[in-house]
Amino acid sequence: MRSKIVAGNWKMNKTLPESKKLVKALKKSIKNLPLENTRVIIAPTYVNLQRVSKSTKKSSIEVAAQNMHQADSGAFTGEISAEMLKSIGVELIILGHSERREYFDETDALLAKKVDQALKNKLEVIFCFGEVLEDRKNGNHFKVVENQIKNALFHLSADAWKAIILAYEPVWAIGTGETASPEQAQEMHAFIRSLVAEKYNGDVAKNVSILYGGSVKPANAKEIFSKEDVDGGLIGGAALNADDFVALIEAI
Repeated sequence: MRSKIVAGNWKMNKTLPESKKLVKALKKSIKNLPLENTRVIIAPTYVNLQRVSKSTKKSSIEVAAQNMHQADSGAFTGEISAEMLKSIGVELIILGHSERREYFDETDALLAKKVDQALKNKLEVIFCFGEVLEDRKNGNHFKVVENQIKNALFHLSADAWKAIILAYEPVWAIGTGETASPEQAQEMHAFIRSLVAEKYNGDVAKNVSILYGGSVKPANAKEIFSKEDVDGGLIGGAALNADDFVALIEAI
């Protein structure tokens, strides 16, 4: 059975004292929640990653990194390797986020290398993809999503998909206050699952968690999460507030 997941991407937010305060509040709030088959993941900034990783070890909170380099090591100033992440207890990585694609020119080909590097180091991957507003208006959204998934992930073996979490993020709904309707989210998620089934088999498709990432808030989370093929959310702004993030966990 695939997991329900609420993952919080903190992006470039929270100082160390702020991170410690947020983690403390989250640990306290979710301590007694029934989390059977539900995973709670947070992704702090690099400079706070080790401290947050240590502080969550005995809790039900998992910690992910927001990015990593595709090489084992080398002269890549400012970059972080998969091995470095593993050495501080990190077991998950977010790859392909729309902001990495847009601001840092990360291509599908580059992301395929990063995925391979992550899996080689036994990191679980939260792989992001999604269309911009122009693609949605032009009716190209299904093709864009199909290409992003195929180009970066369809070289993998069926067994490798045990370590893949998909995150559909309509770029036009990130940080804009706009949100795909629950019906639009379900339509795309069902399409994604059918792509995986067609490439591999029904079991792989049935077992992969597909998250929605586009301005999910406590007010709309329950309706979005109730859809058959929506297995949770990759959360941005609402993940920076303990009460809001806990409300999303409760909603799922």
